[in-house]
Amino acid sequence: MAVDTADAFTAQNIVTTPPQTLSEVARATGTTFILALFVTLSGKPCAKLVPIEAVEQLQDDGVGFAGYAAGHMGQEPKDSDLVAVPDVSSFTPIPFVKPGLAIVHCDPHVEGKPWPYAPRVILKETLKKASDLGLSVNVGAEIEYFLVHRAGDGALTTADTADVSRQPCYDARDVTRMYDHLTEVSAAMNTLGWGNYANDHEDGNGQFEQNFDYADAMTTADRVITARYLLSVIAEKRGMKATFMPKPFSDRTGSGMHLHLSLWNDAGSVFPDGDDPKGLGLSRTAYAFIAGILEHACALQGVIAPTVNSYKRTGATSTSSGATWSPRYATYGGNDRTHYLRVPDRNRVELRGGDGSANPYLAAATAIAAGLDGIERDLDPGTPGSGDSPSDMLPMTLLHAMDALESDPVVTGALDVAGPGVAEYFATLKREEFFAWHNTVSPWELDHYLTAF
Repeated sequence: MAVDTADAFTAQNIVTTPPQTLSEVARATGTTFILALFVTLSGKPCAKLVPIEAVEQLQDDGVGFAGYAAGHMGQEPKDSDLVAVPDVSSFTPIPFVKPGLAIVHCDPHVEGKPWPYAPRVILKETLKKASDLGLSVNVGAEIEYFLVHRAGDGALTTADTADVSRQPCYDARDVTRMYDHLTEVSAAMNTLGWGNYANDHEDGNGQFEQNFDYADAMTTADRVITARYLLSVIAEKRGMKATFMPKPFSDRTGSGMHLHLSLWNDAGSVFPDGDDPKGLGLSRTAYAFIAGILEHACALQGVIAPTVNSYKRTGATSTSSGATWSPRYATYGGNDRTHYLRVPDRNRVELRGGDGSANPYLAAATAIAAGLDGIERDLDPGTPGSGDSPSDMLPMTLLHAMDALESDPVVTGALDVAGPGVAEYFATLKREEFFAWHNTVSPWELDHYLTAF
């Protein structure tokens, strides 16, 4: 739940620097090793550690991976290597993790061509479509996470044993006890120029959020992946685990990954309009963008809430604090956190349906594609605050979400934007995930059925 500022999205952050090669920027920053990194469709970060002595080879040829071994990348064991081609603009020194270490985000290629199953490639192609309409997209991301310990029997406990109050949100004492962790992460973000502006305790015991400035969609997606990596390794240094699992505790608020979206053209933001008859200060283009996201919300959930556990969050009816902070219906409104799309000010919309398991590249790509469809069709979302009818209800399970996804040509088209077959592959993986969970006997079933009959 980030602190809102009215002028947060009033100007684009554009920094112009002379182009540099990967070799030049790596050597200039004293880098000795580079994590050449990409993520799978499920969001797993994959990397090879490349020494500075081989930076020219990485720069010119990329680095090879057995795609099937990496995970969900649309490959079989017989297929040609994935070659991760670095994007020098994403180069990120992280000496606070290890001296001389840096990350560079990469675009996987196969046989010299961008691989259509690569999430970063998918987002890149989606942004080209926006550009064809004369638009660029800025995105801000809110990353929520829990700090936990896991016992040998698998049981989770809050890392801070004193964090037990019924309403811990924003509690200054809980924040102070995690001061060393939070300030190390904050300093890292600010060293990288991300503009960390708030660090807070969220609604669940052991749950935190650390906010950083918005940027263009690709930069923000890269930063989400980098931030998850940093949060994980910094927590591990103190014997904790940082988890982005949507709902690790049944009685606590889940962890979202809210996306703040805004559209720009050469004249500036296209969202504001002081003559808005609906009362939110938005333009016709902004309302059409909102309407597109709402129309495709059920299919979109399959991407931005992509796990079995995701639907324990959006399906929750209550938590120990009294609120779930997660939407159950595809509605929109003003500065009201109960909606699927919140309009905190006239420069952006906040998509609140996504969670910590979402792949940021796919989440941004499909949300943008849905919104652009609304613009191209000049859709109207209706009156702000209306909705909550059965037809507006979001999917109740991952299986329902996959049914919606496969029947939605806009969302499947967004996944297939760089090549056919990705949406079908993704839906098949997620159906298998659902049935693997469904076929596992749980403690709940033993508690309810063992001696019930």
